[in-house]
Amino acid sequence: MLSRVFGFGRRSFDSLSEQEILALAISSEEDDGRIYRAYADGLAQSFPQSAKVFEAMAEEEDGHRDSLIELYRKRFGERIPLIRREHVKGYYERKPDWLVRPLGIEAVRRQAEAMERQAYLFYVEAAKHTTDASTRKLLDDLAAAEQGHESSAHQLEQKHVPGEIKDEEASAEQRQFILTYVQPGLAGLMDGSVSTLAPIFAAAFATHDTFQTFLVGLAASIGAGISMGFTEVASDDGKLSGRGSPVKRGLTVGIMTTLGGLGHALPYLIPLFWTATVVAAVVVFFELWTIAFVQNRYMQTPFWRAAFQVVLGGALVFAAGVLIGNA
Repeated sequence: MLSRVFGFGRRSFDSLSEQEILALAISSEEDDGRIYRAYADGLAQSFPQSAKVFEAMAEEEDGHRDSLIELYRKRFGERIPLIRREHVKGYYERKPDWLVRPLGIEAVRRQAEAMERQAYLFYVEAAKHTTDASTRKLLDDLAAAEQGHESSAHQLEQKHVPGEIKDEEASAEQRQFILTYVQPGLAGLMDGSVSTLAPIFAAAFATHDTFQTFLVGLAASIGAGISMGFTEVASDDGKLSGRGSPVKRGLTVGIMTTLGGLGHALPYLIPLFWTATVVAAVVVFFELWTIAFVQNRYMQTPFWRAAFQVVLGGALVFAAGVLIGNA
């Protein structure tokens, strides 16, 4: 781990021979081709037209690799030494596709632009370390090609992803985000904020002991979070509903449920009962309005209707807790 962070055991770029620079360029083009195909595979189901763009970009990287291999054979023969990005100090690194794909189509496009920019800078620097005329010309040509990829990628996008399709893809990505994160998170926040009101305030008014009330709230929040999380995972694998990974949904709903309950449990760490209760009531007010805002922002529910529903439900549960606590 330390060797990766501090560069121990890596060669400096300046120490590479022309043979090693060509070998590094070949392996880099092969890696980039694989990455673009991985992006295409990851996007094929939801964004088939954008997947075609990355397939075309992968084919261009294959062409660059073939040109480099042909030149290498002429100068150094058939044996290409194994040298990769991670073997060179200060050399740019690529993110694995599994770190990029979940971020969405726009994030993948930005990553591809960064890849082309890094490749351009590499070829410019590599050309400076080359004395052979044919090698320098090829590296300069590849630098120009990488620099021009932004415009060629734009042309490919115009061909495969015209405006209406791009709008459809953006809409599909937004729907997927809502189904996988917003809806489960909203359900968790509502459950955590509303369902824990009764036990927390019942415990508060029954005992007037702030720390005991906090423990009740902590237990109720964590228990509700675990329950909601496992229920979400078990209820739908996402394959037929299109709601996405059950693990992501389960973590989202579990965490938001716990946070929703902890919001008005934490004030009871304040030792003064009425101070803690007033602070908790203020927190509940902001929690309920946050829920109404999210419903309005992402679920397109009219704000005042969402506020009325959430506040009314919260008020009823709050009242039930207070009545039971004073019974």
